[in-house]
Amino acid sequence: MSALLISYDLNKPGQKYEDLYEKIKALGTWWHYLDSTWIVVSSLSPSQAFDQLKPALDDSDRVLVVDISGDSYSGWLPQKSWDWLRKHV
Repeated sequence: MSALLISYDLNKPGQKYEDLYEKIKALGTWWHYLDSTWIVVSSLSPSQAFDQLKPALDDSDRVLVVDISGDSYSGWLPQKSWDWLRKHV
């Protein structure tokens, strides 16, 4: 299992975020606390996960999928966020 960080910008006005959200949620156990950032625990590689997201995107969108497995992370988040990360990543 890998922890995948998924970050995106949907650039076309009127984008339907729900389509992308459903595809992200289908990848595995997910966390979504920051607006355009998700962390998903999945058996997929970053490129396999991106392939699953493509149908919800258009040519003007930008997406980054990175494997962040491990305990090297830092930031300023509420305690419940750190608790989730420590449990799943």
